[in-house]
Amino acid sequence: MTEVAAEIFPSRTLDPDLVEVGRRLFSREARFLAGASTAAAFPRDTLPEIAFAGRSNVGKSSLVNALTGRRTLARTSNTPGRTRQINFFDLDTRLMLVDLPGYGYAEAPKIEVRRWTALLRRYLETRTALRSVCLLIDSRHGIKDVDYPLMLMLDDAGVSYQIVLTKTDKLGAGELALIAERTRAEMAAHAAAHPEIHLTSALKRRGISELRATLGSFAVLATPLSIVAARAPPR
Repeated sequence: MTEVAAEIFPSRTLDPDLVEVGRRLFSREARFLAGASTAAAFPRDTLPEIAFAGRSNVGKSSLVNALTGRRTLARTSNTPGRTRQINFFDLDTRLMLVDLPGYGYAEAPKIEVRRWTALLRRYLETRTALRSVCLLIDSRHGIKDVDYPLMLMLDDAGVSYQIVLTKTDKLGAGELALIAERTRAEMAAHAAAHPEIHLTSALKRRGISELRATLGSFAVLATPLSIVAARAPPR
């Protein structure tokens, strides 16, 4: 029996079997594989990859931890711009989760910004296993000017990306509906943007199962459902 996914905007029915596959997949072992500050340090791209991008302190590491059920898989920090490398996490040898450095930190040296931008462009343009990018946007602020360069870079590279609104627990239902609608309207001008928006809160675990289902589907494309289910622990 399908159910309406209220944490996806616009709301749509979601196959419960896919939700279960996502739950089981993300309950499996997740481990840090590599941290790359140069393209030469990228691990081999043999698994489907999902990358997480967003401006500094948008909640990328917190979301990766919430998805995998780990508190410290991805390191969180209150210091903006602290992550200086691309971090790769192997999820049960089925899916690679990639935490990209936060951007938009005003205090970052210009040479550091140029280096990070070049590394990111190289990653987006050459990573053949990259299936999608989750572009995290703070729901309290919506898309800001600092987000547009990355959105255009994704458009130019032809990399599909999904907007994920974070920290939705900070907004009322009416405010969230308005920001979601405004965000969707802005996405219409970007060819590589997926038309759906995920509404999440790592703190309240809102929208986690829905996002797991969406991301798990990329692993399922490479792995039959029966194999994923067989490798997963029971409830």
